[in-house]
Amino acid sequence: MDKTFYNLKRGLIWLLSRLSAILLSVMTILIIYQVFTRYILNNPADFTEEIIRYMLIWTGFIGAAYGFLTREHMSLTLIPDRVNSKSQKRIRVLIDLSILLVALFIIVIGGFKLVHSARSQRSALLGIPRSLVYIVAPISGIFIVLAQIINLWESWTGKKVASKYYEVNQEKRSEDFSFQKVDKTTNLDKNRTSYEGNLD
Repeated sequence: MDKTFYNLKRGLIWLLSRLSAILLSVMTILIIYQVFTRYILNNPADFTEEIIRYMLIWTGFIGAAYGFLTREHMSLTLIPDRVNSKSQKRIRVLIDLSILLVALFIIVIGGFKLVHSARSQRSALLGIPRSLVYIVAPISGIFIVLAQIINLWESWTGKKVASKYYEVNQEKRSEDFSFQKVDKTTNLDKNRTSYEGNLD
């Protein structure tokens, strides 16, 4: 089971991180092109505005799934911090189960219903079916469900499922933070020495 969840998490992190990066890169290129056509050519490309808006929606949903998978969403730990480890485990399981049910019934099932109801509607500028825009909701919902199954198993067993990609990033982030902390302390010491020297 550990190996299955490990491979699943590794594959999902690889896929979601690259999807988000591609979407953000294309959005950036389109924004630059829009600014260029508006202020340099004085002939704004209207179609880019709609594409950017839809890609922003896609990026938000895909990024949310990535956040659940890596547990990097903001969270309030006021109650878990005040209880013992056994109660913390129950709270984590309850939270992960609640997110799983919300993702399944609201984002996945509700998202498919939204896609079905919008299949005859078309966007104003591009004329594409709105169902192509809304399909990201159930897709990201499926990713969130898979992420929460892994998170629920982690909370229940107390074992950490971490992909090699995620572990390397976490280690690098810790090293960067430590370096910044040391560098900041060093700069403070230098400024203090310089200030005391000027006083003398």
